[in-house]
Amino acid sequence: MATQNFPQWFGEQMLMVAVDLIVTSLLLIGLYAVFRRAPRTWWIWGTVVAIIFTILGIMLAPVYIEPLFNTYKPLNDPAISEPILAMARANEIPVTQVFEVDASRQTKRVSANVSGFLGTTRIALNDNLLKQCTVPEIREVMAHEMGHYILNHSIKLVTYFSLFFLAGFLALRGFFQGAVTKWGDRWGVRGIADPAGLPLLSLIFSTVFFLLTPVINTAVRVTEREADAFSINTSREPDGLAKVALKLGEYRKLDPSPMEEFIFFDHPSGRARIRMAMDWKAAHLPCGPEKANP
Repeated sequence: MATQNFPQWFGEQMLMVAVDLIVTSLLLIGLYAVFRRAPRTWWIWGTVVAIIFTILGIMLAPVYIEPLFNTYKPLNDPAISEPILAMARANEIPVTQVFEVDASRQTKRVSANVSGFLGTTRIALNDNLLKQCTVPEIREVMAHEMGHYILNHSIKLVTYFSLFFLAGFLALRGFFQGAVTKWGDRWGVRGIADPAGLPLLSLIFSTVFFLLTPVINTAVRVTEREADAFSINTSREPDGLAKVALKLGEYRKLDPSPMEEFIFFDHPSGRARIRMAMDWKAAHLPCGPEKANP
C-alpha cells in the first residue's frame, strides 16, 4: 500500500523518531518525578501521568503533529463537501468547511477523521478517498468519523485505557520490586526511581500490554461498531458501507474466524460490516425524494 520511495520513507521515519523522542522524554520526566516523590503510591500517580499524556496527545496531535507529515487544504468541490457539511450541521458539529489531506504521498489506503478541540474542530478526508470512492461511499465514511466525534469515543477510549494503564502499573509494582529484590545488586538497580531500571520497566509494561492485546482491540472494535451504526443511520448509505468494507478488504481480512477477530482486529471484520449494512437495508425503506403524483 506504500507509495513512498526509501529516502522519502526514511525521512518521515526520522521526523517521527524526533517527535517520539521529545514526547517520550517529557513522559519519562513526569514518571520519574512521581517515582521519586511518591515512593509508596507511585503506581497511582504514574497512572494519572499516563492518562494526562494520553489526553494531551489526543488533543494536540491533530493540530500540531499531523500537519508535520501532510498538507491540509480546503476541499473546493461542493458536490462532495456540501453533503458532508449537511451531515455535520444536522449533528451540530461546529465546522464550516471540509479539508483534504494529501495522504497519497505515503499510502493508497483510504481514511478520514473528525478531530479537534476549543475551536479547532476539523473534518478531513484523504485524497485517496476522493480518488477511489463514490459520493455515497464518501458520505458513509465521513458519517462514521462523525460518529466517533458525536459519541465521545475519545473520552470512552481514555477511560478504557486508564484501566489498562492501571493494570500495567499494578503489574509493574509487583514484578519490578520482586526482580530488584532478587537481581538488583547484580543489575545495579536500586528501585523504581532509579533510571537504570528503565529497561526492566519497559519490558514489564510492554508484556502487560501485549497480553492485553485482545482486550484493547475489543474495546476499540466496540467503538468502531458504534460508529458504523451511527454512520448508516446518518448517511443512510448501506450500499456505501458495504462497498467501502470490500475496498478495505485489500489490506484487512474480510472473513476472519471469531477467534482471529477477537485477538487481532481493532475494527469489525468486512463480513460483519457488510452484514450490518444489508440487515439495515432490509429493515429500512429507501431514503430519497418523493415522486410526484402522476
